Amino acid sequence: MTYPKNQLHHSLPLLLICDNLRDPGNLGTILRSAAGAGCSKVLLTKGCVDAWEPKVLRAGMGAHFQVPIISNLEWESVPNYLPPDTRVYVADNCGLYAQAQMSNKASDHGWVCDRRYLKFHKYEEEAEEEGKDLEIRARKGWLPELEVQSYDLDWTQAPAAVVVGGETHGLSLESLQLAESTGGKRLLIPVVPGVDSLNSAMAASILLFEGKRQLRVRVEHLSRDRSYP
Repeated sequence: MTYPKNQLHHSLPLLLICDNLRDPGNLGTILRSAAGAGCSKVLLTKGCVDAWEPKVLRAGMGAHFQVPIISNLEWESVPNYLPPDTRVYVADNCGLYAQAQMSNKASDHGWVCDRRYLKFHKYEEEAEEEGKDLEIRARKGWLPELEVQSYDLDWTQAPAAVVVGGETHGLSLESLQLAESTGGKRLLIPVVPGVDSLNSAMAASILLFEGKRQLRVRVEHLSRDRSYP
């Protein structure tokens, strides 16, 4: 498939990885946002709904013909589709270490997640079966220890890929491992107390356009610096 030259010209060093997204409306909306933000490509891991399913096409509103989509990927092959030196970040409102790592200011405003909202259900069940606490196992390296940062802090210094998980199962362990191996972090979108989490399509849109804003600001700064002798 060929894509509009204008779209490719405005593409950014920003990728989106969809992790087990099963809702067709959400995936279509995410693809539409990815095209609008100027993502260079979208990767869909195995378990995601078919990108060409009618409901996805309807929600995508033509995005399928604006941004390259690579479907049905095993996690082992995902790095093959990332540019060199790409850092992988995960959209995770409920990071296990958020409360410990976010600033006091964030904690004062309630910008941290309660443990009951963690979406690692199947891993929690495994922990319970073995009679071990999740947090103890995490400290022993069972879960990758990814630093948590607010989504509006600079994370686009290098080519970036953002992972968005499905609302039912959340992020996969493989996505966290990939983020850890590339030097990425958890991106926390602050929400007020009492709000569980954001819709996955909304979270993806916020992060992608924030990444676009950061890249634009960086280009403007470089242009300004070059204008002065």
